[in-house]
Amino acid sequence: MAKKEYMDKVIIKRRMLFVFCMLLLLFFALLCRLSYITIAKSEEYKNIAENQWTSEVKIEARRGKILDRNGNELAVSANVYRVDLDMNTLRKTQKDKKISDEDMATKLAGALNMEKEEVIKILHKKLPGGLPIGSATLKRRIEKEEADKATDLKIRGVIVSPDTKRYYPNNNFLSQVLGHTRSDGEGLTGVELKYNKYLAGIPGVKIAETDNKSQDLPYTISEYTRPVSGSDVMLTIDDMIQHFSEKAAEQALKDNQAKAVTIMVMNPKNGEILAMANKPDYNPNSPWVEGKAFNELQKDWRNRAVSDTFEPGSIFKVVTATAAMEEKVIDEDKYQITCTGGLPIGKRIIHCWKKVGHGTESFQDILKNSCNVGFMDLGRKLGPEKLNKYINKFGFGQKTGIDLPGEASGIVKKTQNMSETDLATISFGQTNTLTCVQYLTALNAIANGGTWIRPHVMKEIYHYDENNEKIVDKQFDDFGKRQVADKDVVARLRGYLEKVVSEGGGSKAFVEGYNIAGKTGTAQKVKEGGGGYAPNKYVASFAGMAPAEDPKVTVLVSIDEPNPGNYYGGQIAAPVAKQVFTDIFNYMSLKEGSNIKLKNVLVPEVRGKSKEEAIKILKEAKLNYEIDNKGEHIIDMTPKPGYAVDEGSKIVLYSGTSSNYNKEVVVPSVRGYGKEKAIELLKTLGIEAKTVGEGVVTGQSIEAGKKVNKGTTTIVLKLQEIGD
Repeated sequence: MAKKEYMDKVIIKRRMLFVFCMLLLLFFALLCRLSYITIAKSEEYKNIAENQWTSEVKIEARRGKILDRNGNELAVSANVYRVDLDMNTLRKTQKDKKISDEDMATKLAGALNMEKEEVIKILHKKLPGGLPIGSATLKRRIEKEEADKATDLKIRGVIVSPDTKRYYPNNNFLSQVLGHTRSDGEGLTGVELKYNKYLAGIPGVKIAETDNKSQDLPYTISEYTRPVSGSDVMLTIDDMIQHFSEKAAEQALKDNQAKAVTIMVMNPKNGEILAMANKPDYNPNSPWVEGKAFNELQKDWRNRAVSDTFEPGSIFKVVTATAAMEEKVIDEDKYQITCTGGLPIGKRIIHCWKKVGHGTESFQDILKNSCNVGFMDLGRKLGPEKLNKYINKFGFGQKTGIDLPGEASGIVKKTQNMSETDLATISFGQTNTLTCVQYLTALNAIANGGTWIRPHVMKEIYHYDENNEKIVDKQFDDFGKRQVADKDVVARLRGYLEKVVSEGGGSKAFVEGYNIAGKTGTAQKVKEGGGGYAPNKYVASFAGMAPAEDPKVTVLVSIDEPNPGNYYGGQIAAPVAKQVFTDIFNYMSLKEGSNIKLKNVLVPEVRGKSKEEAIKILKEAKLNYEIDNKGEHIIDMTPKPGYAVDEGSKIVLYSGTSSNYNKEVVVPSVRGYGKEKAIELLKTLGIEAKTVGEGVVTGQSIEAGKKVNKGTTTIVLKLQEIGD
């Protein structure tokens, strides 16, 4: 008996020990689980709980403006509305009023012009853990009409609040530079993307705790953080110069039936971009064009001045010329070469653009005539190492670091891989590729005395504090300046380039009264995928600066794939540059109060005509007039026909009873005009013209401004063929 009791006690103790151990293990497991939940999963469960018992509404910050250098608005945030859902309150409302998700979705979709399925998807949205969400955004950036419809539903849990929508008041203007935003308001392209962190601001938020009826609890802490508006970004762009450039680019696109046109204007002294126009363009107010694939849209959005590369053609010759002058491989005053239309290089002959040749030429002549043979000779004298030295110094083959997204670096042949043929073709602008912004940045160094300066579109970023005091957040200061050429060398080169415009291949860019230095270029386009050049596909260019002695602006015109019937840069790009320069000169004269007046309208012949007819002709020429009342016919006028005057100038008319009139006229300048246009203009003034040569007028036997008698004078015009 005693033995049995002993055994029972042992068994009981063992069982108690086993139970104790099991309880201890269970307690330890619970402790581990509790530790895991309170420590490892604390943040996750806290967020889930907060979403269940709190109502959170995000308050969007107002996006900063984008302005031109004069403070004109280019991108603004307009006042619109948004609709958010307080899901806890909305679910309670649905339960109390017995409204199904289907019915709720139908009401909301009808008010907000949404698909019912889209609304249902939002109503059924869950947290990552599978629990219902506490809040959701239903629709952003809606107009007042839709917002009022949502308010009129009077559904608790549907919150209508102010919002902002990006708006570009000038539509397509500067579109590829400005870029646009995504549907959530974040920058997607252009300046909107590059400076998004400054423009975006900091969103605000309102968080309130709710009871089981989804009502705000009065005794709990509600959190409200005020949104901080984004800063304004002021660009270096001048909206008037941009307007001139866009107008000229649009016209050039149509006139030349081109694939694309790019025009850039810069201040060479500080790298500021005053204009950057690309045509065709797009409207950033509606960038998502229905029916277009995303890759097609990206082609519309891309900034070709920054992202597209091409072989530059003869505009590159300014770099070869600079290298030859710097390295003193030639004597500028004594240099001579005879162009017979081509030059043997290796086993082939590389032709000049003028296949009959230019004859014997000086250094200045090979620039004026854009002679490929002359520049192949300079390349041979320089050699691959010295030529590439200046190609690299001027920044080709590397990104400029411009503050715009999507910049390409271009391709530069390595010195060790450069063949004799490569050396020849690179010297006159083939083989290597570059971008418009790279080239104009390099040209700026020739314009400003030899200093390379980083191009940029941001001038400054700023905001206003509570006292309306302006606070500057950032000014552009990353100029990356470096000396790439000697000041005296580039000054001499500018003089040679001025002759290119006044007497040579760039004469169609000539503007009476101004010294413009520049260079034309025409380059074949490489076939897509490589393998030689594409037939009838060219890039025609003109690059220039003014005034030549101390340039204030540089201009680049690039016409991609013009009509192959007329594709030379000197023929089609130079006249576009002339128009841009003309507009800029007039604008700067007015803006700066300069006494310089641009002559851009020829006084027409109205003598011998009736008063009414004469007045009509002057008005069509955008000229004002002053007239007496002595008779019905115009017998004389001041200034005389043929004078070049500013638009809006006053012409004094003298009338009489007879149609007889003074026959004196003034010989106009017709330099840069084509043969037919020059003859036609002179004919309207009663001056007979004879021509020598073919091409455009580069000289005239009677100088401009001289008075002659109408019908008794013959003028001889010297014409020169303009190609490259």
